[in-house]
Amino acid sequence: MMSLKQKMENDNKPQVKVCGFTRVEEALECASLGVDAIGCVFFSKSPRHVTEDQAREICMAVSDKVKTVGVFVNETFDNIMQKVNYCCLDCVQLHGRESPELVSRLVQENILVIKALFAEGRPPLEKAANYQASAYLVECGKGTLPGGNALQWDWGKAYDFGKQQPFILAGGLAPENICRAVTESAPDAVDVSSGVESSPGRKDSHKVKSFIDALARCKLNREPGKKIRRIFK
Repeated sequence: MMSLKQKMENDNKPQVKVCGFTRVEEALECASLGVDAIGCVFFSKSPRHVTEDQAREICMAVSDKVKTVGVFVNETFDNIMQKVNYCCLDCVQLHGRESPELVSRLVQENILVIKALFAEGRPPLEKAANYQASAYLVECGKGTLPGGNALQWDWGKAYDFGKQQPFILAGGLAPENICRAVTESAPDAVDVSSGVESSPGRKDSHKVKSFIDALARCKLNREPGKKIRRIFK
């Protein structure tokens, strides 16, 4: 019998990353629902911040079919690589004003590197050419902290960007709006955090399932010949 993940791949649906895990059992529950990637946040000001030991326990618990992502804000190359190696991360997500040189150094380490760009913040979408990232995360850029800050925005502003670059849509996503968001923006993947939580850092498996089910039901209008670029391989 075809799994939900296989069905979504056949239907050319975006991949799903759930970010901001703080507990092993919740990561395992979400992995069992068919998410493509899970994220751990290494930014001390975030309510979802985890220690290296917490992140290592989470990342080592999930199947290697689920990619593990570390989220960093203006960290050094050495600090990032130390966490990559200790926590067994498959991917790094850079959410600050990191330099193109840092991105290039990380790419050379044969890890997936996602650089966040912002529709209404810095660095803006227009700066994508400055980086050589594996893929980009696109969100609004407003709010007090790096990240979506649970704010919905005009997701359609990312549509033209996706014609040129593989990208992950983030910011204000939830089960009740995911169809509209992906229809307007046509992303390759989506990143959800607060929209599937019971409280900051606590993932609600029922909300995650509702999110994935809603995405699976979406009727996407993609341009002829445009296929999903699988970011989390």
